[in-house]
Order: sequence, then structure tokens, then C-alpha cells
Amino acid sequence: MRVFKFILVSAFCSVATLVQAAGFRFITVPAEAGFPMLRAAVWSPCPGPVGEVKLSVITLPATQDCAVSGEKLPLIVISHGYGGSFAGHHDTAEVLADGGFVVVALNHPVDAGGSDMSRADTLAALTERPADITRVINYMLSAWPDRGKLDPENIGFFGFSRGGYAGLVVAGGSPDFRKAIAFCPEGSPHPICAQLRRNGMPTETFVHNERIKALVIADPAFGPLFDPDGLKNVKIPIQLWESELSGEDRTGGEVTPDYVSAIGRGLPVKPDYHLVPGAGHFAFLAPCTPDLANKLPRICTDRPGFDRAAFHAEFDVAVLAFFGKHFGKN
Repeated sequence: MRVFKFILVSAFCSVATLVQAAGFRFITVPAEAGFPMLRAAVWSPCPGPVGEVKLSVITLPATQDCAVSGEKLPLIVISHGYGGSFAGHHDTAEVLADGGFVVVALNHPVDAGGSDMSRADTLAALTERPADITRVINYMLSAWPDRGKLDPENIGFFGFSRGGYAGLVVAGGSPDFRKAIAFCPEGSPHPICAQLRRNGMPTETFVHNERIKALVIADPAFGPLFDPDGLKNVKIPIQLWESELSGEDRTGGEVTPDYVSAIGRGLPVKPDYHLVPGAGHFAFLAPCTPDLANKLPRICTDRPGFDRAAFHAEFDVAVLAFFGKHFGKN
């Protein structure tokens, strides 16, 4: 525990001294080969003072369109959960950018909040997300105006819920859809179950990406689709976070503590594992403002006694320390 606290303190000091603010900008990844346009946001090291970026429901402590500070910067991709968006983990992105990383958080077209959610409960949510991640990496390395400041050899990934599932696939995991029966009790009207009964197993080839060198996943979804054989090729360093009470949240049965623990046991390389006492599934989302909590109480309300802001003060720095360890930023 003393070593862990030392790492947190060291990483926090790095955040305080590297740069003054997180730069922020929007990007658009063009449509291609049957895949729709992707919208994303980029946080980056910024030499200027902290500003404010006003979005529809929140104000970010960042500087709009700030020049990117530094060279050979590691890239971190963030993937949201069901109905989420690029902004769901903005505090983690800000801490990483302050620590010398470029962070790109995308909206997955199939199930991002505010988008067309008609396919969000279909197999497309499982098969298209990994391709989205590779597309945004390709854009950042080949078309982003500041691509020359990136280190293409140091790419990491942060995924929450369905984003954690996608991260495992991109890192080499092979989900077995024959195991989807765990989500399909007899007579289930769930669209995924109806698809499986009607069309059988999907035949898509999953997109893996060997450029990703380290992975942070929080409450990854669809755990029963992975067994040790399906995880045998996921050999990169992983930090795995599990909320103690995820099974009590309305996650559609996609996430439970047993599912998350099974992933941890099935990985061929022992992960840096963290169980968060008293936390529900949505505790991994950024702390809510009072206005946002009034609009979205389901995702903003934590269990009595759990302090999301205090947890994130440690969580974000632990994520920074993990990536810093593997990408030479400590």
C-alpha cells in the first residue's frame, strides 16, 4: 500500500509540473468502406493557462484549440459505455493530457448518447466498436494535423463497460458468441438474442490492433463471451478496475462483479487489479455537476457513503501512473 501511495504522489506531482492546462479540440474521422463518420474529442498537453470549454451540459477545464506541447507524445484512446459519449471520462482525459499524453475519446456511432440508438442493443454494438477504435487510431497517426508530435510506438487504451469489452477485442481477445446464452434466458425479447435465434452466430472477423501496448479497463461488459482461450492472445499490460456493486445497477445484465472477476482470472498475464469498495457501475464516470445530477440522476447518484469525487482523485492518478510506467512518463 505504501508503494502504491508513493506512485500516486509521484504521478500527481508530474501532473502539477509538466504543463499548465489540457488543450481541447474536436475532430471528425471521415466515413469509409461502409462505416459512418466518427466524431471524437482530443485532449493534449498545452503550454497555456487553464481555460473553459462550454459544452451542452458541462463546462470542461481545458483550453480550446491550444497548440500541442511536446514531442513523441504517447496516444491514449478512450471508449465509452452504453449510451455514453466522449465526455464521460473527461477528468481522466484531462489528467492524462496534463501528464504528457494525447488523448482521443470517440463517440461510437452505434450506441453513443444523442445518436441514433436503434442498433444499440444489436450485435452491431459488439462487432463494430473494435473497428471504430482502429479507425480513430489510423486517423490520429496519418491525418491529424499534429500527428508529427505523436509517438506511434506508444499507444494505450482506456475503456469503460462496453468500451472495456472493445478494448479486450482490439488487444487480441476473441469473444465466443455461442456463450451469449448468458444474456438470453428463454423467451428473452432482447434484440441480440432475437438476432442469434434468427441468424445464428455472426461471421465478422474481429479487428485486433497490435499497436496498442497497454490497456486500462473498468467494469468491462459481456464477460461471459470470453473464456481463457478467447483471452490467450491478450498479453499486454492491463489495469483492471471492478466496482463492488455493479450487479445492482441497471446495466442490462452486461456487467456483474462475477463477469469482471472472470475476465481477470482468464487473462494470461496477471492484471493490475483494483476492486472499488462501495462503488456502483457508474462510479467510473466523471463526477457530475449539480445541474447534470438533476438531469441524469441514474448515472450521477452513488451509494450512501461513496464519494465519487474523492475516488476519482485517486483513480485518475492511478491510471496516469499505470500508463506512465509503461510509456516512460514516470
